[in-house]
Amino acid sequence: MRTCIGCGQRDDRSALVRVVADRRAAEPVSPVPVLPDVRGVLPGRGAWLHPSADCLSKAIRRRAFGRALRLTQAVDTNAVQQFVAERHGRLD
Repeated sequence: MRTCIGCGQRDDRSALVRVVADRRAAEPVSPVPVLPDVRGVLPGRGAWLHPSADCLSKAIRRRAFGRALRLTQAVDTNAVQQFVAERHGRLD
């Protein structure tokens, strides 16, 4: 069981997508890219999210990515937004 950082609901791993911060790609003053880890093999601290537009928007609005991934820098969620849009329809 894992907890979605967007809605806070507990669910099985199969219903959630793991996201990780790509600290290697970030410069000291630029936002840290957050990537979907579909296969669960990317290194680093992960957070779990329902792959839905609703949970994604809640996580962004609540700044849950930075808190869950223990980041002090701003985060770039474009890759996660694109993943959710491609996999689960349009983002509103």
